Amino acid sequence: MAREAPDEFQRIRRFYAPLAGPGGLGLLDDAALVDCRGGWQLVVTADAIVEGVHYLPEDPPDLVARKLLRVNLSDLAAMGARPLHYLLTTALPAAVGADWIAEFARGLEEDQRQFGVDLLGGDSVATPGPASFSLPAIGEVAVGREVRRSGAQPGDLVWVSGTVGDAFLGLQALRGAYPELAPEHRATLIARFQVPDPRVELGLRLAGIAHAMVDVSDGLLADLGHICETSHVAAVVELERLPLSSAARPLAAAEPDIRLRLATGGDDYELLFTSSPDATDTISGFRAELGVPITMIGRIEAGAGARLVDGAGQTITVEAAGYRHF
Repeated sequence: MAREAPDEFQRIRRFYAPLAGPGGLGLLDDAALVDCRGGWQLVVTADAIVEGVHYLPEDPPDLVARKLLRVNLSDLAAMGARPLHYLLTTALPAAVGADWIAEFARGLEEDQRQFGVDLLGGDSVATPGPASFSLPAIGEVAVGREVRRSGAQPGDLVWVSGTVGDAFLGLQALRGAYPELAPEHRATLIARFQVPDPRVELGLRLAGIAHAMVDVSDGLLADLGHICETSHVAAVVELERLPLSSAARPLAAAEPDIRLRLATGGDDYELLFTSSPDATDTISGFRAELGVPITMIGRIEAGAGARLVDGAGQTITVEAAGYRHF
């Protein structure tokens, strides 16, 4: 049985103060202090996750914490920024006990060590449910080296890191779909949904190389559409070029139409970027250096919007390019 939930200030002292860095001042003040080096600028982002929308109620609390942190680190990576700090707001039902919170804090501590970040502060409130969390993250990038969505140019190539659609399939597997999957493939896909892998090191290397960049959260085609809209260009993606994992390939072979759903499924948190063809060798070097697949999937053209094409170059009709909250 879970222990009784501690009150707000007990939670801060017991679970979150040990995660605070020097700028967090032990979480004893109303705000934190953050220095900014000369020639650098801070990069700030904030994503929220909600029980039943971004994670399932039965997901382990340490994995919920790690996903919360990682989706925000992915936003920093998409700007070419190095992560430094984060803040945390939790809204938890009264029934959530100390054991759950302790495991949640343990997940944060584990990823703090991996990614070199620390906690500055935040808030802890009660809610009748569902549980929700917000995590503003802070990084740094040298002045003028940030990668925005607005820099794509006609003639650019379109690239994506990692593989596409695993998180979508993992969520479906958690809900009971694809019983024919091999156990090891099922575990791989579920892990990709529960604990995304923000491409922080790749993002740092792409600063000054990528013309435009975004992380794939709503769906590859939808997020590429954001680049097109802000850059005032069009994009063409070849469906057959989308990189699939060894866990996803058997499903795609059995159900070819699934590739379209993988292009729009979301939650991959891979980096989607454009660059000059002249940067191809450099990007291939990053692939070898980091051990991360990086695949050229299309091109940027004059015009507007992002579209998928088949092997014959014909446009594929897509009902929804990605996930929408509203």
